[in-house]
Amino acid sequence: MAGLTAWRRSLHARPDLSGAEGATAAAVVERLSATTPDRILTGLGGHGVAAVYDGDEPGPTVMIRAELDGLPIEETGRAAHRSVIPGHGHLCGHDGHMAILAGLGLGFGRQRPVRGRAILLFQPAEETGAGAAAVLADPRFAELRPDFAFALHNNPGSPLGAVELRTGPVNCASRGLRIVLEGKTAHASQPETGVSPMAAVAALMPALTALGRGGALDESFSLVTVTHAAMGEPAFGIAPGRAEVWATLRTMVDDRMAAMVAAAEGLVRDTAARTGLTARMDYHDVFAHCENHPEAVALLRAALDAEGVSHREGRPFRASEDFGRFATVARSAMFYLGAGEHCPALHNPDYDFPDALIPIGAAVFMRAARNLLG
Repeated sequence: MAGLTAWRRSLHARPDLSGAEGATAAAVVERLSATTPDRILTGLGGHGVAAVYDGDEPGPTVMIRAELDGLPIEETGRAAHRSVIPGHGHLCGHDGHMAILAGLGLGFGRQRPVRGRAILLFQPAEETGAGAAAVLADPRFAELRPDFAFALHNNPGSPLGAVELRTGPVNCASRGLRIVLEGKTAHASQPETGVSPMAAVAALMPALTALGRGGALDESFSLVTVTHAAMGEPAFGIAPGRAEVWATLRTMVDDRMAAMVAAAEGLVRDTAARTGLTARMDYHDVFAHCENHPEAVALLRAALDAEGVSHREGRPFRASEDFGRFATVARSAMFYLGAGEHCPALHNPDYDFPDALIPIGAAVFMRAARNLLG
């Protein structure tokens, strides 16, 4: 445990951002190599790493996934292992998730599965929603294709070490919509000679949010959050001719996202036409919704019971998580592991992963894997 804690803290001190996880991936390879896996694949979907531990007999493939990336947020915590890279922070707990998988590597290194194989996947670019899709698109993933896929996420606000787990939708689908409005600049003393996006921006922000107002987290849930707006130049003598509005569209399930996108795009086009502007739109940070398979959930519940870990029926989360993409190839499930009722929230600048969760997460995953693989 002490070695895994020290390694987790070393990762915490040097976080890499999404798509640039080369140093973290190298640290993972170095750590896992000592457990003598049968194969280590690198560069999966970017900087992804997969360690494979084979059994002697035929059987299922079980994949357990952690994330490599940190966040572009300045850490304000005062721990000795706080980030030494300005503007970068492991403020979502991916360092702790990696340490849990490193613990599994130690276990599989000492005792291989009896049958099938275990795969430890360290996935890039979860925070942007690009990583799981890139891993799945990598031609080498075909040789890894799992029958079961498991993951966890730590959950500030829940009792330390307590688990939430449910069948069905767990995390929302979401995507970032960037709207660019183009008109014509003018002298501030003669705004009538230009075409300003001011009225369109003022109209769009409340109109977009009205498309999805949140509410109960059932399959009809939708939410639009305006996250950024900018207009013109920072000057008093220029009437603006260009603006951007960014918004995050969120639905509980993928099937409702298409309708949300159509409504938002229609609103933007109508507003631009009414105010004499041209508009273009593009999408970023696209996440599918995350859904837990009943069989995978049953396997996790059995493991939690066997390990004596307190668990209850979970609730869906508004936040997105790209682990859901693995449901297209495997029976998959993710559980939420309590990080403490007073732990700072995820993505907060003073967040730090609780080291006490490392042995709990590793024990649950190992039990689930051994129940399938021996």
